Amino acid sequence: MAVTPPTLEISLDLEHPRADLVAPANWQLWFQTWAIQMALSGSPIDAYELSLRITSDRAIADLNQSFRQVKGPTDVLAFAALENPSPLAAELLQSEPLYLGDIVISLDTAERQAQDQGHSPVWEMAWLAAHGFLHLIGWDHPDPASLVAMLAKQQELLATIELYP
Repeated sequence: MAVTPPTLEISLDLEHPRADLVAPANWQLWFQTWAIQMALSGSPIDAYELSLRITSDRAIADLNQSFRQVKGPTDVLAFAALENPSPLAAELLQSEPLYLGDIVISLDTAERQAQDQGHSPVWEMAWLAAHGFLHLIGWDHPDPASLVAMLAKQQELLATIELYP
């Protein structure tokens, strides 16, 4: 009996004027590939959703201040949707996709970091998206060892989509 891979749909908010740097079809392919690579489970119907917003330094700085009380822009923010689903949420999951949460990437910061590191902005955007995705599915880096493990997993995810710096 063949195992059906999980499906992952993304809602894109491409508010940045240069957000077309990565085609919507690529975002969909990348996240779907990562969902399979990470063997997502927990949804009775093997369906998942997330939201991806490509924005400016100004907009992400506002979010950074509001949610983390950190002044200034950052490269990526991830807001996981569910840590402990309520009974109502568990009931909905029987027929609705599991919403993983929101990823917000500052294209302004991504472009600067790409230039500083000597690789393409597309690679940097994928790197940040992979980082945000791992946060949505439970990864974190509260200490140096966790950060090293998470960065290695990001590299593995990028290898699955054959994207290299």
